[in-house]
Amino acid sequence: MAAQILDGALVLAQVLLAAAMAIAAYRLVRGPRAQDRILGLDTFYVNAMLLLVVLGIRSGTTLYFEAALIIGMLGFVGTVAFAKFLMRGEVIE
Repeated sequence: MAAQILDGALVLAQVLLAAAMAIAAYRLVRGPRAQDRILGLDTFYVNAMLLLVVLGIRSGTTLYFEAALIIGMLGFVGTVAFAKFLMRGEVIE
């Protein structure tokens, strides 16, 4: 019984995260301003990272967790670099 509830919750989480990624991708493509697009990119990679974590929980392998960690680190650096570029016009001072 508990395994069925966990499996159903994981499937529901995957569907909702995929929907959130689709909405973030829409904002990334259609965002009227550059700030909206950066926020869409930030939301997109966070949802991708969480989707990988859910896949890792469901499959029981650690490969997905390592990929989620790498996506999290690269996404954070990318978001900070884009935000700094928008604020100052340059990334490296």
